[in-house]
Amino acid sequence: MEALKEFINHISHPPILFSAAILVFFFIFPVNDWFLKWNLRLRLDRLWTVGGGVAMFLVVTAFFAFGMTDANFQTIVLKPDNVPIVALVYLTLFFLWFTQKQARDNDHRILAGQPPNEHADPREKVLVWPDLVYIELIALVLVSVLLIVWSLGLKAPLEEPANPTFSPNPSKAPWYFLGLQEMLVYFDPWIAGVVLPTIMVLGLMSFPFLDNNPRGQGYYCFRERKMAVSLFLFCWLLLWIFLIITGTFLRGPNWNLFGPFEAWDIHKLVPLNNINLSEYVFMIWLKTGVPESVLVREIWGILIILFYFLLLPPLLAKTVLRKLHAQLGNLRYSVFIVLVLVLLGVPIKMYLRWIFNLKYIVAIPEYFFNI
Repeated sequence: MEALKEFINHISHPPILFSAAILVFFFIFPVNDWFLKWNLRLRLDRLWTVGGGVAMFLVVTAFFAFGMTDANFQTIVLKPDNVPIVALVYLTLFFLWFTQKQARDNDHRILAGQPPNEHADPREKVLVWPDLVYIELIALVLVSVLLIVWSLGLKAPLEEPANPTFSPNPSKAPWYFLGLQEMLVYFDPWIAGVVLPTIMVLGLMSFPFLDNNPRGQGYYCFRERKMAVSLFLFCWLLLWIFLIITGTFLRGPNWNLFGPFEAWDIHKLVPLNNINLSEYVFMIWLKTGVPESVLVREIWGILIILFYFLLLPPLLAKTVLRKLHAQLGNLRYSVFIVLVLVLLGVPIKMYLRWIFNLKYIVAIPEYFFNI
């Protein structure tokens, strides 16, 4: 058992866990023909059946049951602040399975020349009164009961009055901000706290403008909207839920990384060798001192950023995304590709930090501008 716990601690390191999550994601949600071929060959569509949903539920439950045999795991999971995140795992799993089951059922019906389940009987209607109101009333009663039982069974995570001379270690934001707090490890505060959340909101607002595909309206499906569904789920699962889970269960004192079965040692020291791209170029590769001129010092990082956001979009439009460019047109394609590049920039920057200890691509602290 100890060897298994050590193995789980090892693969829980974010670079390994995130890489595995990306591979699993694209096999389960095949956005191109290669992944679709392997999805069909491995029969991963069975995940979205009743049996597949029960199997996923049992696997997650077995992991938590096994973890409860470890004192360190119990301390983390049973902390009142973290109990909602355990519920979040189950709720995410359930709603992901439920929606995708409906989508894959409709995919099979459409391939067979039948209408989607939602359109099977156009005369069928659900009335607001009494159908919807009764459902909402029952949901209100059940949630109220759940909150009352929860408040009686769990000690409220209240602490002593605020003390400016003492900070908790680790000091964590509420769970709904933990994703942003985790992003602060990889980005400057103005990017993690302002730019990225703003782009998230703008990206959600731009969906109706960018996606005018008439198929898939009013019913769940996957094959008819592979790119849209996959991009949304990638952002939601890997760039939000994953970061929340990492910040909750794997970040301990001094914001160090700990495995789920590892004791949170406040004296754990992790060497931080983060280095900027300009220091890589001039001090390590060219074996010279860093220039005093800001422009000369950061020119390589500036060129990389300009290439990424100005030259890469037209290159993609002429090559791998030419069909998409023809479908969307110049304006909508430009908005779409910028949003996608910002999205991809998050895992790219995470890998640069994990592999090369790269702190900033462009570092201009003189003007509080770091990328």
